[in-house]
Amino acid sequence: MQHSVGAPLPPPHQPGPAPDAGGAGWAQGTGHHPGPHQAHHPGPHPASPPGSHPAHPAPPPPVPPAPLHPTPAPPPMDPSGVTGHIQLPPGGPVPLPHPPAGGAAVADASQAAVAVLLIGPAGAGKTTVARHWADRRRVPTAHISLDDVREWVRSGFANPQSGWNENSEAQYRLARRTCGFAARNFLANGISCILDDAVFPDRPVVGLGGWKRHVGPGLLPVVVLPGLEIVLERNAARSGNRRLSDEEVARIHGRMAGWYGSGLPIIDNSTYDVETTARMLDEVVARSIASPPSW
Repeated sequence: MQHSVGAPLPPPHQPGPAPDAGGAGWAQGTGHHPGPHQAHHPGPHPASPPGSHPAHPAPPPPVPPAPLHPTPAPPPMDPSGVTGHIQLPPGGPVPLPHPPAGGAAVADASQAAVAVLLIGPAGAGKTTVARHWADRRRVPTAHISLDDVREWVRSGFANPQSGWNENSEAQYRLARRTCGFAARNFLANGISCILDDAVFPDRPVVGLGGWKRHVGPGLLPVVVLPGLEIVLERNAARSGNRRLSDEEVARIHGRMAGWYGSGLPIIDNSTYDVETTARMLDEVVARSIASPPSW
């Protein structure tokens, strides 16, 4: 029995033999149509052996088996208390610190979990001291500067140097609330923090009341207040909108003198370098933990 070898395929609209997997036509002269029960053996040879099968649709690719341990879907986002997929404890108001047993001062305040508010006029060195103090502590500590947060506003920044008005006051309040929220969340997650701000004793808008409301009664305020000549010298070394006029510096410094007699701890760092001032801050914090100030 002969078979056609390499015969050209007819156009789709013309009747003709259908090709098999090997490229050959139906077996001619037999009238035999292979059934689906017969095995199909494709091969490279152009001619189909007797009893070969016609072409069949290619079987679908095998579906890979499901993994034994499928990867669990990430937990749903809860906008009230997550960052990514890490659950955060609620940042409630910072409570008063617990004095050590026996009422003695903490031997090493650098290991205590605290929230400190460093107060002082422009040029007092409070931001430099706060950053240095946070850097050298033995426990995780964050530094939050209110001036830095205020300057997050770029377009439309209301600079108090251009005049204290409702816009600058609103931006100050917003920055203070933001700092307070950050401090509470740092403390709730085991990270101490130190904030710095030029808080005035005679002005409720920028007074301690807002800080206590946003952070909590456990915030420990400490005043850094060097002499006027030192403040003027340090202010002169500043640049940009952080540098004030001598008249403004003197006016702010005079108002800061109202902290004397307030009961808050005061550090006069006129003759101290940053390292010494930070060490004195440790001592003040230790005393404040043992006997929290009334404010």
